[in-house]
Amino acid sequence: MTDITSSEFARATAVERTGDHSFTAELGAGWKVAGAVNGGYLLSVAGQALRALNPNTPDPLVISTYYLGPSKEGSVDITTRVLREGRSTGSYGIELSQNGSPTISAMATMGNLGALPDDVATTAAPPQLPSPEECVSVAEASEDFKKAAPLIERFDMRLDPAAAGFAVGKPSGRGELQGWIRLADGTDPDPLALLTFLDAFPPVMFDLGRFNWAPTMELTAHLRAQPAPGWISAKLYTRNIAGGMFEEDCELWDSAGRLVAQSRQLARQPRD
Repeated sequence: MTDITSSEFARATAVERTGDHSFTAELGAGWKVAGAVNGGYLLSVAGQALRALNPNTPDPLVISTYYLGPSKEGSVDITTRVLREGRSTGSYGIELSQNGSPTISAMATMGNLGALPDDVATTAAPPQLPSPEECVSVAEASEDFKKAAPLIERFDMRLDPAAAGFAVGKPSGRGELQGWIRLADGTDPDPLALLTFLDAFPPVMFDLGRFNWAPTMELTAHLRAQPAPGWISAKLYTRNIAGGMFEEDCELWDSAGRLVAQSRQLARQPRD
């Protein structure tokens, strides 16, 4: 497997320090969807800056992000502020901006996932999926789809055939998607990659026959454990569509069967 520190993902999320609390990064064109840089990828860039700010708390435990405007490929300015730093966690504010205009504003609590107690007790269950080899590879998507969403080529993503009917005009109508994901170059996941994975799949609205892209208004991510090497399985679903908006919940499970990340986002319904 590729070393995460030398992978395409690491290069694409790298930050450069410009001051005590400021950084810059270069957002890659390959991480775009419908003309804008993907929101989960932006969280990973923000996570890199917060990791550099305090190496003693390298992992996001929770990050809540408001998307104020679309981000474009190219240079981005990152500013941080310390809200509280303790022995095992630190809480920070962080903003990304381009050309003087803020694009995301977030608050995060950072810690060390590897130092957390091993006291798992959960009623949550991982998705029941066919093997990756039996699932539908997103690499088989049309060239038009790939052009509109070059992000998908950054991953090896496989959809459960039972949830992939939308690809042939037969969405299930349940408002659910599930499948497998890993980085395209085979790099094993780390906590920052999980942030991108949480927002990498097609919008769950596709399973309801709503095929345009849905801009995220707010996304909250919880990271629960260091992921084991190998594939990540994902389950996405929505339960309420109202007022021109919908929520999308996502769960990520590692190869050891642990729930390693969760998110909820509020997004605008796709325009017809």
